[in-house]
Amino acid sequence: MRNRYIEHFEKAQVEAKNIPDFKAGDTLRVAVEIKEGEKTRIQNFEGVCIAIKGEGTGKTFTVRKIGANNVGVERIFPLYSDSIKDIKVLRRGRVRRAKLYYLRERKGKAARIKELRK
Repeated sequence: MRNRYIEHFEKAQVEAKNIPDFKAGDTLRVAVEIKEGEKTRIQNFEGVCIAIKGEGTGKTFTVRKIGANNVGVERIFPLYSDSIKDIKVLRRGRVRRAKLYYLRERKGKAARIKELRK
C-alpha cells in the first residue's frame, strides 16, 4: 500500500507532462537538456525504443541507436524527467515482443524493424 500523498504528487507529475503514445519497436527522437557548467543546450538522441519498464513516475524507456564505427549506444531515460524536453515518434514499428533485446546481437539489415502500416 502506498502513501496517498505520494500517489497524489505522482499523479500531478504524470498529468503535467505531455508524452506521446509509443511502444517498443518505434523510432523516437528524444530531446534531452544537457547542462555544461552554466550553459544548457538541447541534444537529440534518435533510435529505436527497445524496452519500456516500470510504472507511475518511475517509468523508464530504453532507446538504442548505432553510433560511430557501428557501435551500438543505448540510453535509459526516465519518462517523466525534467531533462527530457520533447519526445517525437518518427516511425511506428511492427514487432511481436515487448522487449527487443535481441537487436543487440543483430547487425545491419538483420536489425531492421518493419514499419507498421495503417
